[in-house]
Amino acid sequence: MRTKRRSGVIFALVATVGLAASGCSSADDESPSGGGELYKNPVVLNWWHNANQAGPLQTYWQKVADDFHKLHPTVTIKITAIETNELQRNRIPAALLSSSPPEIFQAWGGGEMVEQVKSDYLKDITAETKAEVGNIGAATKIWSVDGKQYGLPFSFGIEGFWYNKDLFTKAGISAPPTTLDELNAAVTKLKAANITPIAVGAGDKWPAAHWWYNLAVRECAATALSAASSDGKFDDPCFLKAGEDLKTFLATTPFQKDFLATSGQVGATSSAGLLANGKAAMELMGHWNGGTMQTLTPDQKEPKFLGWFPFPAVAGAGGSQKSMMGGGDGFSCSKKAPAECVEFLKYIVSLDVQKGFAGTGSGIPTAKGAESGLSDPVMQTIAQATQSAEGVQLWLDTAFGAKAGTAMNDAIIAIFADKGTPQGVVDALKKATAR
Repeated sequence: MRTKRRSGVIFALVATVGLAASGCSSADDESPSGGGELYKNPVVLNWWHNANQAGPLQTYWQKVADDFHKLHPTVTIKITAIETNELQRNRIPAALLSSSPPEIFQAWGGGEMVEQVKSDYLKDITAETKAEVGNIGAATKIWSVDGKQYGLPFSFGIEGFWYNKDLFTKAGISAPPTTLDELNAAVTKLKAANITPIAVGAGDKWPAAHWWYNLAVRECAATALSAASSDGKFDDPCFLKAGEDLKTFLATTPFQKDFLATSGQVGATSSAGLLANGKAAMELMGHWNGGTMQTLTPDQKEPKFLGWFPFPAVAGAGGSQKSMMGGGDGFSCSKKAPAECVEFLKYIVSLDVQKGFAGTGSGIPTAKGAESGLSDPVMQTIAQATQSAEGVQLWLDTAFGAKAGTAMNDAIIAIFADKGTPQGVVDALKKATAR
């Protein structure tokens, strides 16, 4: 698949890795990337992001674009909002192959970014973003390749279970599960109370695949995950064990009916919508889920019954039981984007803009001090858990690269559909990463 991939996907969290980030300097004081004079000539920045549902984040990103245009009238920003899976797997790869990719677009770093850099698709922003990178810290490494910066994160946090505290109480569950055995016990109690235990959007593949990812983090040592990310090595038995754990859990029938056809985030009948509207007790999802659920309730507000807990420990597993899977959202500029693209990217991670982002409830901001904008107690809990985690493993489909990620997700979904095997996931990964 590739001759070289970035290693070191698991990184130790420094005290403020989830909440440390860039200070803002005036764009007019910065030297333009690629030469030329900033803001002298009219430019258009096509901005692709994943806030495709009407709601606080979509509204806020439009405000950010409009505000930047007011500050710099020569810059016009045109937004295209696209669903995450479609954006990541189809639209961005196709656009980068074309002669007219968007100037700025969503970027998740990891192996996917390595592939994009190797194909010479991305703008090197190292010189222009030293201050921002220095303040953000370890998280920026996910958006770098071979020591050079190709993007900046605006949000960073770990994944876990969003849950309905009222339904937990109704089922007699006194505390969130901390082990997989306790999660199984909670599923049993919820089913006895005639409550759908867990919602999953397997129709979009990646929400279901994240179950295998998290189990792999529990079963695999950091060295095994690093070798898989850097060298495409999947011989460690921990990858097979993750699939076996998944099959065992699926046998408890914890999910809603027709989960294989359920969307992850689109509409009230999506997995996020089921949780938001009291139709399911839990959903395993990223830190952005609160903002998503706001768009799926009748009053367009995040439910007050929500709580959150990290992915539980797995008894007897060989990996870290205190590391978490997660990551963030960032943006990159395409190779031929004008210098103004880099300045807009820096504006997105500036303190005031990040405080506004925090207020949308859509994620944990990366700018130092912007955490004061987190009014949602659930987001505050996730921010604290991100800081205290022993380590964070980047989303595996991103860490392993696009080709491996697609093959892996398909093989995991086959297990959910009772048409695949744990060995099938390992075989798919080996085939996708074969030299």
